[in-house]
Amino acid sequence: MTTHSMNNALSIRDLETAARKRLPASIFGYVSGGSEDLLTLRANRAAFDAWRFVPRPLVNVAKRSQKVELFGKTYSAPVGIAPMGVATLCHFDGDVALARAAHEAGQPYVLSAASTTPLERVAQVNPDTWYQAYLPADTAVIGPLLERVAAAGIGVLVVTVDVQIASMRENEIRNGFSIPLRPNPTLIMGGLLRPRWLLGNFVRTLLAQGVPHFENFTATRGGPIIRATPGDHRAGRAAMTWEEIRWIRERWNGALLVKGLLRASDAVMAQSIGVDGVVVSNHGGRQLDGTVTSLDALPAMALAAPGLPLILDSGIRRGTDVLKALALGAHATLVGRPAMYGLAAAGQAGAAQALALFKREIDVDLALLGCADIAQLSTDFLCRAGEVLAADNIPLKELP
Repeated sequence: MTTHSMNNALSIRDLETAARKRLPASIFGYVSGGSEDLLTLRANRAAFDAWRFVPRPLVNVAKRSQKVELFGKTYSAPVGIAPMGVATLCHFDGDVALARAAHEAGQPYVLSAASTTPLERVAQVNPDTWYQAYLPADTAVIGPLLERVAAAGIGVLVVTVDVQIASMRENEIRNGFSIPLRPNPTLIMGGLLRPRWLLGNFVRTLLAQGVPHFENFTATRGGPIIRATPGDHRAGRAAMTWEEIRWIRERWNGALLVKGLLRASDAVMAQSIGVDGVVVSNHGGRQLDGTVTSLDALPAMALAAPGLPLILDSGIRRGTDVLKALALGAHATLVGRPAMYGLAAAGQAGAAQALALFKREIDVDLALLGCADIAQLSTDFLCRAGEVLAADNIPLKELP
C-alpha cells in the first residue's frame, strides 16, 4: 500500500483486505486461519459481540487517558503486538518492522521464539522488547536461553504453554503451507501470482539475508525455515509442567509471564509461584479447536487471582473489544493478526497504522462511553446482549 492508501485504511478489516491482496494465498491462510473447523477462531469474535456497553453521559471526558503501566513501564495504550512466528514471510525484515512500529508508538511488543531475526538485533531496535519462549521440559536447554535473553537486555519473559504439540491446521495443508516451509507447486504458483511480494519480500530477503533461519528457539541458532533439523524445536514441550515454571522463576530476575492459561485455578497457581502476569489466551483459535474463549475465561481468572496482571489476546479487532476486555478484568491486551495484516500491507507503516487505529478508536470510545480513563473501566459499563436494564445497570429481573 502507498502512504495515501494506508491513510485510507480506516479499520483492521481494511488492513486485512490489503494483506489478502498482497500475500500469496498460502501465507495469508497461515496468518488468518486457525485449527480444524475454526470453531474457536469464530467464537473469539462472538464472545465480544455477546457484551453490550451501558454508557454514562454527562461525565467530563474532555481529557482522556488510555495509558497503562505494565511491569514498571508506562505504555501509551493498552494494546501491544503479540508474538507471531516467521513474520518475515509477510514483509522483508518483518520482526524489525514490528518492533520499530511498537517502539515508536510506545506500546508493548513481544518477539516470538519462532522468529528469524536474532533477538539481540531486535532488542537494539526496541530496547523494551519482550521475548516469548517455547520451551521443552529440559533445564539444560532453558538455562542457556535465559542467559542469552538476559544478556540482550530483555526484561520480560513470556513462556507459552498451550502448544504442547503441533495442532491440526487443515487449511494450511490444503494451501501447501507448512513449517518448515517446503517448496511445492501450490506454494510456488501462489508466489508467482503475487509479483510484488515475490520481488519485494521473497527475492529481497534471499539477496540481502540469505535463507532465513529460526534464530531464537534456544541459546544457539536454529535451522533454516525450509528444512527440518535434528532436535526439532517442538521436542520436549509435551512434558512441560509447573515444575519447570518454578525452576524458571527461581532463576529469571525479570518479569515472568505465562501465556496460554484459561483456568482460574491456573491463574491462582501462577500467582502462588510468583509469576508476574498471565496472558489469557487460546492462541487465537490456532491450537485446540472448541476451546473456551479468552474473553469468557477472563472474569473468573480476575476474580480468583486479584492483583495478578492479566493480559488478554485472541479475537480483538476493535477499540471496543479492548474496552470490553479491560472492563472484564484485563490489564492490557495483545493483538496478533491485526498487526500482521498491517505488516503485510505496508511493512512498518502498516503495523504502525494498525496500532494507531486501535489507539484512535479507544480514545473515541472512551468519550462516548463516559469514561475518562481506562483505569475506571469495570463491569458497571457492560451488560450481556439481550439483558433488559431498568436502572443503574440492574437487570429488571433482580429489582424488588
